[in-house]
Amino acid sequence: MAKALMILGTGSGAGKSLIVAAFCRIFRDMGLNVAPFKAQNMALNSFITAGGGEIGRAQALQAEAAGIEPTVDMNPVLLKASGEMGSQVILQGRVHSMMKATEYYAFRKEAWEVVQNSYARLSKTFDMIVLEGAGSPAEINLMDVDIVNMSMAKHAKAPALLIGDIDKGGVFASLYGTAKLLGRDRRHIKGFVINKFRGDPEILRPGLDMIKDKTGIPVVGVLPYVHDLGLPEEDGLSLSHGARGRGNGANDIRIVIVRLKYISNFTDFDPLGHEPDVELVYSINPSDIENADMVIIPGSKNTVKDLLLLRELGIDKSIKKSFAKGNEITGICGGYQMLGRKILDPYHSESPHKEVEGLGLLNIETVFGKEKTTCQAEAEIVGDQGSGIRGQDPDNIILKGYEIHMGVSSGDIGLFKIRRLHDDSTSDLQPSTTLLDGSANKNCWGTYLHGIFDNNAFRRLLLNRIRAKKGLPSMTPSFDYSEMKERALDNLAAIVREHIDMEFIKRTLRL
Repeated sequence: MAKALMILGTGSGAGKSLIVAAFCRIFRDMGLNVAPFKAQNMALNSFITAGGGEIGRAQALQAEAAGIEPTVDMNPVLLKASGEMGSQVILQGRVHSMMKATEYYAFRKEAWEVVQNSYARLSKTFDMIVLEGAGSPAEINLMDVDIVNMSMAKHAKAPALLIGDIDKGGVFASLYGTAKLLGRDRRHIKGFVINKFRGDPEILRPGLDMIKDKTGIPVVGVLPYVHDLGLPEEDGLSLSHGARGRGNGANDIRIVIVRLKYISNFTDFDPLGHEPDVELVYSINPSDIENADMVIIPGSKNTVKDLLLLRELGIDKSIKKSFAKGNEITGICGGYQMLGRKILDPYHSESPHKEVEGLGLLNIETVFGKEKTTCQAEAEIVGDQGSGIRGQDPDNIILKGYEIHMGVSSGDIGLFKIRRLHDDSTSDLQPSTTLLDGSANKNCWGTYLHGIFDNNAFRRLLLNRIRAKKGLPSMTPSFDYSEMKERALDNLAAIVREHIDMEFIKRTLRL
């Protein structure tokens, strides 16, 4: 059985996901065959494995840090909240059903069996597993149905580190309260880690000594606050923090992501935020949308509901005004569907509405069926449809990405040729399925391909087209996004290695 280390947090946003990624990179660099594991994740940011299974985006990043391919066993239960309908329950990468909270808690025994099976397979393959908890392990109303925190620590016989976020305030109270509420289970917590500290750690010394005296658990690390690690965020908390990106001059390209209520896979746009000439803003302010150089409608876990909300707020009019001004309008996945003429939902897969009028900027319509498309894919630009994209692609760029969507769109389709990839014999998709995807109308286009902006040449192609509209010279690609993430993961691991007592970790794990 593999050795295991559990990373818990005093609450959501404490930094668990990135600390797990850091330990995956540290153990990999020590020569260990290491894998991440999160028994249950509730997230709208998801990733598609090579086998076509859907897992949390954070576990994919952690696998990248470990230097391995992500698999569904690394996140056997994924919950995707869909508003009043409850959550879509995904087991080992496949959609199981929609459940309300009470239904899911009654399903605990079946979910726990799935978790155990996935962990057993990983444990036979890897030397070390770094487990991530969810939220707080001390939610006293949920302890009896927990399958991700202390239940998993006990099952894996994993010593645990408890992470507290000092940036939120009350970190010692959070650490102390969590430990006390855990009762006898606190014996699994071997060390505390304080995250996001600003200033001289010596001023914490009295508190560090006192928390050990009161709980018997030492503080084994104080991690500094790092403004921009250059890595994707676990959830959408950061989207309310205003503008992101490197651009700050009068000639910047201003890109506005429409901040949907049920926004999903917003990490699609992280590469844009790292471009030196881009200012990236998440907003539903009409002025922002109407005056942007590029407006992107992102994916949504509830496309119909988000579309109706945009109409209720009058944001649909702002998007159309921006289009009329010649600004670039783009839709990814759910955003692509919204840009069409209509969305049909005959089986009420997403909403009580059988038919909803779209924004009408693309000559397509979408029908929601009962099956979900999940696959990795390659694409090339084959159409133009007045968009000008094809004319900007002399080298026939091969794009890589993935699809996650319930609907099938028809109409004026043909901007991209997609080749669906997978190696899962249980998948309904046929190997190397090729089909057309995407639609364009003048300065508006959309696609189902998530991760399209990770492709360096394509990303710069689009930005240079916007620069040309503004009378600015073209720029060459300034960075490779994949290489940038690798450097960022190395930097994250170096920070954790420096500020956490690694000798304590090695002794605890008997390495």
